[in-house]
Amino acid sequence: MSEQTASTLDFELDGESVQEENSTVQRCLSFQVDDLVLFLSTDYIVEIVNDYPITPLPMVPSFVKGMINLRGQILPVLDMRMCMDKSPAEYTSKTCIIRLNIDSVPLCIVVDTVCQVLDIDMQYVRPIPVKRQQKLLNGMIDLGNGNVIMSFDCNVLLERRF
Repeated sequence: MSEQTASTLDFELDGESVQEENSTVQRCLSFQVDDLVLFLSTDYIVEIVNDYPITPLPMVPSFVKGMINLRGQILPVLDMRMCMDKSPAEYTSKTCIIRLNIDSVPLCIVVDTVCQVLDIDMQYVRPIPVKRQQKLLNGMIDLGNGNVIMSFDCNVLLERRF
């Protein structure tokens, strides 16, 4: 990790050196939707599943792909490509369903692929320039290797402002 994305504090406790994570560092999952790489805090993630049958629903917006029955819990499934006004794509073996719990509301999102888990120092996340602002995104960070990833705003899913 670069100095920009993760930092630690060193201090002594009873004569022993202890490292403590800076409180602005969050463990995040990165994933891809179309040509964008996004991330969200793992605090929202319950699990990730692949190749799971989705039951379509009639008379719902196109971004609602349907429902899944995951171990007895019926969950709505939202396709992030459709939520972000991207063109639909066939689901492949890399397509993942991420089960989220946002303010005690369970739901699932479909993403093109899951990338990796990162420790991101949230103090370096910057606003997206207004002219290029995207739905469902509330920030961006340069990983220091030339890659920029966008912060996914889970709360917008509950507000349905996309």
